[in-house]
Amino acid sequence: MKKPELLIPASSLEVLKTAVIFGADAVYIGGEAFGLRAKAKNFSPDEMGEGIGFAHGHGVRVHVTANILAHNYDLEGAEAYFHELKELKPDALIIADPGMFTMARKICPEIDIHISTQANNTNYMTYRFWHEQGAKRVVSARELSLQEIRQIREHIPDELEIESFIHGAMCISYSGRCLLSSYFTGRDANHGACTHPCRWKYAVVEETRPGEYLPVYENERGTYIFNSKDLCMIEHIPEMIEAGIDSFKIEGRMKTALYVATVARTYRKAIDDYMESEDKYRANMDWYLSEIAKCTYRQFTTGFYFGKPDENTQIYDNNTYVNEYVYLGIVGEIVQTAGRSCARIEQRNKFCVGDSIEIMKPDGNNVPVDVLAMYNEQGEAVESCPHSKQVIDVCLSATPQVYDILRVKK
Repeated sequence: MKKPELLIPASSLEVLKTAVIFGADAVYIGGEAFGLRAKAKNFSPDEMGEGIGFAHGHGVRVHVTANILAHNYDLEGAEAYFHELKELKPDALIIADPGMFTMARKICPEIDIHISTQANNTNYMTYRFWHEQGAKRVVSARELSLQEIRQIREHIPDELEIESFIHGAMCISYSGRCLLSSYFTGRDANHGACTHPCRWKYAVVEETRPGEYLPVYENERGTYIFNSKDLCMIEHIPEMIEAGIDSFKIEGRMKTALYVATVARTYRKAIDDYMESEDKYRANMDWYLSEIAKCTYRQFTTGFYFGKPDENTQIYDNNTYVNEYVYLGIVGEIVQTAGRSCARIEQRNKFCVGDSIEIMKPDGNNVPVDVLAMYNEQGEAVESCPHSKQVIDVCLSATPQVYDILRVKK
């Protein structure tokens, strides 16, 4: 049985390092243009080079998104971008547009090309087409069932890889082909600037009564009629492997390091446990479900994998995330401050001396600790740091390691 790749998103260099340390086999990132997450922090060329070097040093592959649907005015810049990527040497490019594909094949033929889910890959003839053009991998459309993926696997060459989403946000449209954002805000989803209007609250207006808003409701708070639950297939890894999927993809290039660490660590353990023994995988299911619920999510669904989703796939009463834990920071180094061994972090949320928090470790352990002391950048003792992104030294009742994550239950 072939072990599937665990592919984790990274919005920044910090998150890339987190993904690598917490169990990714590969990470996917975007540059400053030509990817479909324009609002993510994304990577400058220098950051991308450092990230690729860090990942490769840990045996982890890096895939770079260039999956916009390009207009004429994009092409000159895209050509220059592919020349940059040729020098940076990522392991693969993720592309949707045939013109971008042709350009990438010409400029950097030594880099694998993966066909993005944005290309709406829903049948085995499409997979064969991209294989004949030289693609190494095709990302399945989110709208496919596992039965359809099995059929695709049976009708394509063994060397052509299938990548499929296993966790994360679902789009109401065919793999991002949505015009709502462009129509309402002028920000094009197919250029990475989606404002996620599917999460907004809507009312109905009858054409002869303008300004008179009629609620579309499931209860007294209204309805979020486009708002999908998040995909979660942690309970169905055996079926995903049996379908012939080579790479399990986590959605989330807009998410925090805490989210990435949580999903990476949980799916890493679930995959490893299953490959060792299905009994071990089943025995640890409660732990997987408990851990995966500790990152932000919108309730869970299995999407289209077992057929067309029913009415329980939508969330009608709100558009908010479930979020049980607060991200405090990543341990950058262990330092001596005021004669104490401290964890230096860039603080992301407020916490205080005397608080009980948790060290989240890559091996799956969660270590409860007390905050004994805190020091600002000048080495002065403080009781709390109210401002995010402030560098502080934190003395804890147990010493963490570099890249451990600090979090606190709400």
